[in-house]
Amino acid sequence: MKDAAAAPGPLMMLRYLTTILFAIAANVLLQAPALAGYPDHIVKIVVPFAPGGGTDAVARTLAQEMQKDLGVTIIIENKPGAGTIIGTQSVATSPADGYTLLMATFANAVNPSLYRKLPYDAHKDFAPVALVARSFNVVVVNPASPIKSIADLIAAAKADPEKLSYGTYGTGTSAHLAGELFKHMASVNLTTVPYKGAAPAITDLMGGQIQVMFTTVASCASLVEAGQLRAIGVTSAERSASFPQLPTVSEAGVSGYAAESWYGLYAPANTPSEVIDRLNKSAAKAVQAEAFKRLSVNEGLVMVAQPPAELDRYFAGEEARWRKVIQDAGIKAE
Repeated sequence: MKDAAAAPGPLMMLRYLTTILFAIAANVLLQAPALAGYPDHIVKIVVPFAPGGGTDAVARTLAQEMQKDLGVTIIIENKPGAGTIIGTQSVATSPADGYTLLMATFANAVNPSLYRKLPYDAHKDFAPVALVARSFNVVVVNPASPIKSIADLIAAAKADPEKLSYGTYGTGTSAHLAGELFKHMASVNLTTVPYKGAAPAITDLMGGQIQVMFTTVASCASLVEAGQLRAIGVTSAERSASFPQLPTVSEAGVSGYAAESWYGLYAPANTPSEVIDRLNKSAAKAVQAEAFKRLSVNEGLVMVAQPPAELDRYFAGEEARWRKVIQDAGIKAE
């Protein structure tokens, strides 16, 4: 009898359930206006590089166009350092509210393989928003060089394995790994010469100190046009509209070769799906703007603005592919 008396009665249970349901409903009502009103103040895109580079240009153009659609100011915060780790970590630890975003690049996919330990998890700490654009490198040589094609480059490297060198501008950069992938797939040896940036490497290429570079469109296009460099191929899987006359490295003799750079927008993990969807739609609209059409020519970009799931899939594929290249070449972060 004592146990029966202690058990909650139907009326008490009804009150208990009513209280729980009321709390859940109140929570939903509190969140709904916040999501419906997103965004209602400044949005920040963190660029983990110094101002002035290709990533900065893409991010600023994206911000300029997205703010027209979202109706709020979007600012760029440059946080360079430690191979993009400093800026990337700052977004990983930011509130998951859609007001702090990351412009991620090729570096985000290769850093987990270059560094023994990162202060963030490249998968668990971020929510993909949109794969914004893909790019490629151009294979360039000195215009006085006897190397006039990818086939010539392979033949010269095989004829004298110790003679040819290629310039890079940082361990694990696209310029570096594109060269390492070429060496592996073409079965040739090229001596790697590191520089602190594209400009000094290109200066030495024009001066004859190195023989070849796998460099960005932005860093070489005007020099190729002026005849100060000779372009012999592009590293993309398909021919580029920026250099339609140039064959891909794959069609020029290294079957299956492709090395891309890319730009993807991320938010901190657990950002509400409604916010992610709003940002993705805005990014997709932004890349259709005239400003991006001009940028795509200058930077050799292919604008895509694909959905979050595609960025997630693409990132995983890039991470796995470059991990093998890095491990096979024994590359470690400096």
